[in-house]
Amino acid sequence: MKRYCFALDLINDPKLISEYKKYHEKIWPEITKSITSAGIENLDIYLTGNRLFMIMEVNDSFTFEKKTMMDLENPKVQEWENLMWKYQQKLPFAKEGEKWMLMDQIYKLK
Repeated sequence: MKRYCFALDLINDPKLISEYKKYHEKIWPEITKSITSAGIENLDIYLTGNRLFMIMEVNDSFTFEKKTMMDLENPKVQEWENLMWKYQQKLPFAKEGEKWMLMDQIYKLK
């Protein structure tokens, strides 16, 4: 299994952060299905302040290209992504349209 880690910021507003957390207490079933159908075995999101950190563990069937195509063809995923942009903001170094930024691993204990 392969692991990818990502970062993204939320708009630094306590009310919006609270709303964002509420949405993630019970994400839409179509979103869960799109995640697992893409070969993602586990996905965790952590929050500190307004910074999000996501860990994604994928099986051998997963590719970023496949996930992107699946998401673009899924109206419910597009609806979710548009809704989440109300709460999210790109990292200062992200290019236009980039959301979750893939992080580079710089240390591993084992």
